[in-house]
Amino acid sequence: MGLDELKKRTELFALAVMKLADLLLRSRTVDIIYGQLLRAATSIGANYRAAFTARSRADFVSKITIVEEEADESAYWLELLLEAGVGRPDDLNPLRSEAVELTAIFTSSGKTAKRNR
Repeated sequence: MGLDELKKRTELFALAVMKLADLLLRSRTVDIIYGQLLRAATSIGANYRAAFTARSRADFVSKITIVEEEADESAYWLELLLEAGVGRPDDLNPLRSEAVELTAIFTSSGKTAKRNR
């Protein structure tokens, strides 16, 4: 997968999470969890783009590590919403799967970058 494709993929993930708000049952708790999810999901693409302006290999690794953490956090918040039963599994499961896949991609990328220091 090319860099541009991965940038687009992170953007599409953020947009899908943004649209999720309309599908969730609203409550104070759900609004808080959704806010956490939205911050993590939008941070993935923003930090991935920032990684390409890194000043050094160490800076790149640091930024990719943040991307990995935000993708994993997104998966966590989606799992919480699923387990709480506040959204439809058909809406949440594809997003959770994408968050898990993005976590794996960026974990691998970080490991490669660390090896090549």
